[in-house]
Amino acid sequence: MDKKILHASHSDIVLRLKRAEGHLRSTIAMIEAERNCVELAQQLHAIEKAITNAKKALIHDHVDHCLEAQSSSDAASAKAALAEFKEISKYL
Repeated sequence: MDKKILHASHSDIVLRLKRAEGHLRSTIAMIEAERNCVELAQQLHAIEKAITNAKKALIHDHVDHCLEAQSSSDAASAKAALAEFKEISKYL
């Protein structure tokens, strides 16, 4: 279940998270500079969306590549894939 596989989409996810990290650093600087609350809320919303989208991309990639392959195997593997899907879907 805990596979150490780097899928093609993982590099895209890393880029998304690094962008979010940069936005977070700038937002912290904005707070320290006592910038307008509306601007801060907009930045925080953008960070939240970026992280949510990265999480969704990771989960969808896992379903597409890991669980799909596992579910088309024998019955025991299919049952394990279903259990893993139930576990990961709570993070959607």
